[in-house]
Amino acid sequence: MRTEPPTAPIAYGPSQPAVQTGFIPIATWITYKTQIQFGLAILAYLMVLVGSAIAVSANPNVDWKYVLAAVPMLPAGIVVWLTVRALSRLDEVQKRMQMQAIGFALATTALITFGYGFLEGAGMPHLNWTWVLPLITALWGLGLGALALKYRLRR
Repeated sequence: MRTEPPTAPIAYGPSQPAVQTGFIPIATWITYKTQIQFGLAILAYLMVLVGSAIAVSANPNVDWKYVLAAVPMLPAGIVVWLTVRALSRLDEVQKRMQMQAIGFALATTALITFGYGFLEGAGMPHLNWTWVLPLITALWGLGLGALALKYRLRR
């Protein structure tokens, strides 16, 4: 039996791959592309929203204030497009989890808003519609967290 290493060159190259160290910008971009695009779209939305709100409040009597108030919908539409694109790139298990979480968020939001409508009829203060999207988003995250915990404990 032979115990020493072979002296002939190995046909398949070195046994240890070359390791690059340091910061590689393109690798970071590829790895975090979706998160970077989403963050930039949210930043654009917030910047346009603040500018629009300031311009509308500074010009309350002009006719174009409604158009200006709707301008933040453009970067918000980009956020929606990026979200749908990210969901389309998931595998089957992740898509199933997302659909279950979205279904949970939709049904729970419907139940909460429907129930609060009855409470408003009984004298509770009126809530603005702008609270519906944060409620859906929070419940979507809650549903995803519960499903991830369920799948993790099931294994």
